[in-house]
Amino acid sequence: MKSHRSALTRRALLGTLSSNALLICAASQGWAQSATGEEPAPAPQPTPFSFEALVEEMRAATAEPYTPFVIEEGFLNELTYDHYRLIRFDPERARFSDIDNTRFELQAFHMGWLFKEPVQLFEVRDGQAMPMGFDTDDFIYEREARERVPEHTPLPGVAGFRLHAPLNRPDIMDELVAFQGASYFRALGRGSAYGLSARGLAVNTGLKVAEEFPRFTRFWIERPASGDGTIRVWAAMESPSLTGAYEFLIDPGKDTQMEITAQLFFRQDVEQLGVAPLTSMFLYGDRNRARFDDFRPAVHDSDGLGIIRADGDRIWRSLANPPRLASSYFQEENPRAFGLYQRNRDFDHYQDAAAIYERRPSCVVEPIGDWGKGALRLVEIPSDLEVNDNIVAFWIPQTPARAGEEMTLRYRLHWGDMPPEEDGDLAYVKASRAGVGGVSGVENEDGSRKFVIDFAGGPLEHLPASAVEDLSVVTTAARGNITTQVLHYVPESKVWRLILDVVAEAEIVELSAHVAGYGQKLTETWLFQWVNA
Repeated sequence: MKSHRSALTRRALLGTLSSNALLICAASQGWAQSATGEEPAPAPQPTPFSFEALVEEMRAATAEPYTPFVIEEGFLNELTYDHYRLIRFDPERARFSDIDNTRFELQAFHMGWLFKEPVQLFEVRDGQAMPMGFDTDDFIYEREARERVPEHTPLPGVAGFRLHAPLNRPDIMDELVAFQGASYFRALGRGSAYGLSARGLAVNTGLKVAEEFPRFTRFWIERPASGDGTIRVWAAMESPSLTGAYEFLIDPGKDTQMEITAQLFFRQDVEQLGVAPLTSMFLYGDRNRARFDDFRPAVHDSDGLGIIRADGDRIWRSLANPPRLASSYFQEENPRAFGLYQRNRDFDHYQDAAAIYERRPSCVVEPIGDWGKGALRLVEIPSDLEVNDNIVAFWIPQTPARAGEEMTLRYRLHWGDMPPEEDGDLAYVKASRAGVGGVSGVENEDGSRKFVIDFAGGPLEHLPASAVEDLSVVTTAARGNITTQVLHYVPESKVWRLILDVVAEAEIVELSAHVAGYGQKLTETWLFQWVNA
């Protein structure tokens, strides 16, 4: 018998399918009638399911206005954060645990606190969908929470769910992926601990208009066969501006992969559509350590935005925690990949035995098919607390989303360590530091700031220190002046170190640097936005 281990420790807290709406109503009525002592509704029956039918249902749904379903009364609305953290799913009641040699089990998240809109789950077997019913017997309530929740009471839905799999050991069912809250979800690779999240979509993020948060309102999970190594999940998305049908094929491993197909239908014009959005946290590190009086050298879930361009060229944009809201745009056409990375895997870089930031996964988006022209947008939000996700990155298609139009998206998400290639075609940015400019120990009179970039691996790996004469540094400083520029080899750490002193000529300075030599580019391009406020 497998044991269970959960890795969620922070910030977690039309067509043939038209009959599903009736099943949802029946489940809700059953919950209400049970609460009032009336006879519950008849047990729901299975209905045909296919992704194609879901697509048609969501296409037809755009003709109707979005109506959120919120539980107005009852004990679920009375659960506070203190109650909610005392509620957990009973692992003995995990779905799919009855399958011989199962490699996946499902546990649900309880409604309450921030999660007051019910999510419906369905099990799909042989093309038939059956609602997954949940009641208070499926959960363990501790201390004060036990007093708030009635026994043996059907629930109108759940707040989401998580899947467990033998990710790290064959005898332990580790938490693999969790879907909870709007369209947020997160996953783990082997050895990972939860960090950054993904979303189904980002709508009007970081604009003057109000941001919209589309919701996954229903999920269909295919019942795995004995020994299956992958699992398929479908989801219905709804919001005032759009509807969507999603398919996830989840493949756990050293780097867990999700192949995603999304069919979107627009009720209204969307000012900014954010595709494949990633959300993370960067509080401080080697570039802004002085702002935080903390024993830990660094606190972040991700350290940089990495982009692999259509021609294979690579960009590394070091993350920041700016004094005010900041945005960076990267114009691209058919990028090969982009993602938020946690590159430094050394405990000494963080010194946090509880948060284990060195184990937070990177997440890389690999577009499938022709994404065409567009822009990657990076949003950095000022934050003083590590509980705040202050980093968002997403793709903005060049063609805007208009009411009545449709869009199909396909991509893969890769979750895991994702270390840089030591023997790749380009050296990578191993570290990026910043501090007061000028000569150490001498008063800084020009207000410059020093940036130190370490490059490692690739074609620089085996060059001797004397090769510096054959190397050139290509730098730019938009709205800034580079007063010092030095490249040298550091034998102690086996890196090539570039030192820049920069004087700001405006509030925002955009920096870029890479090393070239022997008629070619030798490193990825380091980018940084210095907000000189």
